[in-house]
Amino acid sequence: MAEAPQQEQQQQQEEEEEQQLPSCVGTTEPDEGSEEPNEVVKKARPLLSMRSMSTIDPDDDYPNMIVFRKIEDIVTRIQDETEGVPIRTVKSFMTKIPSVVTGTDIVQWLMKNLSIDDPAEAMHIGSLIAAQGYFFPISDHVLCLKDDGTLYRFQAPYFWPSNCWEPENTDYAIYLCKRTMQNKTRLELADYEAENLARLQRAFARKWEFIYMQAEAQVKIDRKKDKTERKILDSQERAFWDVHRPVPGCVNTTEMDIRKCRRMKNPHRVKKSVYGVVEEGTQSQSPIHTSLHHCRKGTKEDVEKEILFLNTQLDRHCLKMSKVAESLITYTEQFMEYDPFVTTPEPSNPWTSDDASLWDLEISKEPSQQRVKKWGFSLEEALKDPAGQDLFLKFLESEFSSENLRFWLAVQGLKRVPQQDVAQRVQDIWAEFLAEGAPSSINLDSHSYEITSQNLKDPGRYSYEDAQDHIYKLMKSDSYPRFLRSNVYQDLLMARKKPETEQGRRTSLEKFTRSVGKSLTGKRLTGLMQSS
Repeated sequence: MAEAPQQEQQQQQEEEEEQQLPSCVGTTEPDEGSEEPNEVVKKARPLLSMRSMSTIDPDDDYPNMIVFRKIEDIVTRIQDETEGVPIRTVKSFMTKIPSVVTGTDIVQWLMKNLSIDDPAEAMHIGSLIAAQGYFFPISDHVLCLKDDGTLYRFQAPYFWPSNCWEPENTDYAIYLCKRTMQNKTRLELADYEAENLARLQRAFARKWEFIYMQAEAQVKIDRKKDKTERKILDSQERAFWDVHRPVPGCVNTTEMDIRKCRRMKNPHRVKKSVYGVVEEGTQSQSPIHTSLHHCRKGTKEDVEKEILFLNTQLDRHCLKMSKVAESLITYTEQFMEYDPFVTTPEPSNPWTSDDASLWDLEISKEPSQQRVKKWGFSLEEALKDPAGQDLFLKFLESEFSSENLRFWLAVQGLKRVPQQDVAQRVQDIWAEFLAEGAPSSINLDSHSYEITSQNLKDPGRYSYEDAQDHIYKLMKSDSYPRFLRSNVYQDLLMARKKPETEQGRRTSLEKFTRSVGKSLTGKRLTGLMQSS
């Protein structure tokens, strides 16, 4: 009689363990002559340590939980026996592939049941669901949906992201080590998995014997299971690690978005740990990913900084995407003829030939019509060209404001002088442009003047940075528009258009004359040969 309570407690523990084990999704269709069972056994081993599961309550303030619930509702409907996608066993030449569906079936179901008209949109939604690991291709590590005959299998609810998995590197090492013990082609390690296994082996060198024993024990348990069940479990376990340790180049969907984390109860928790917490209360170091810093309790200063940051983000000026795209298109069209890879330049493209005559023309003192036209794009383009810079300086001299450009050029030159001459050059610029009674005094606002005066206490290359920006904005908004409307610029622009137009006409006439002459010469030679 004393053994009865112990047996009841043991039965209760077994029932609790069975509830924590993964269950396989779907059943195989009965095939004639097949000795395999018609229904896949739903009990399976716990593939990860219970320490790998997060201590977070799934219904707690977890940012992605709302998304997971919506996805799981769709996945449950897809697997419905009457209105869902048919899950079947596919026969190949030598083997059978149990519990699979095709990508076309999933896309058609999404279009029909989610009121989607565009197949591309259905594929996009399906790829988002696959990226979270709810279904996966059985022969590829890249989790995406294709509208073809690619075979997919649904993930067991045990591995769903809503369980808040935080797998450790030791679990990943056991999984990879176990894969190397199974002599099957479909279980061979990919290149990136072999590299990860080598890194983990170096990182866990001291306890690698323990990891190897764990993997060996799991392999022995797997060999006792049914062949069909084992095949399904292996693919589901592989898909789980494809989500948490994705292929290089694929997006890791387990990484937390900083904006979502700010809506959590603990705003200082920037990212959910992927590797879990060890017994000592410290995170296990990852040889593949960078480790996270421990979050400390927020102070009053931290909260004030966060409020200041959020207020700054609210006050930030945002542009519409249409405006940005429109300005980008305008910029591209404007500079298209100046790109030698897009528009063939004359006389030749120096990037694809040994002829550097184009670069010689660009630095010559006699600017072409293209160069003069480019000065009208912006003040920056005019000042980058030496000829445009000289012409703009002459225009400012005619308006008695050349000191602005000379100051700007002097500050630009200050950034390139040797270090031992910087202090002296800073004093020379101050004496010439900013000191009381300076010969070329510039119009500087009080704020910039005070900052510049403070910078002179420790002179450097960038002591006049604020003053230079102020003068540049002044020239850009005042002097530069008048320069574009002036006769100096307009006359030069029209003068460069006429010679090039006449030269183009002469060139075309010469080409026509040469072609006619060649044709006449060819006819004469033909006539002489026939007569002889």
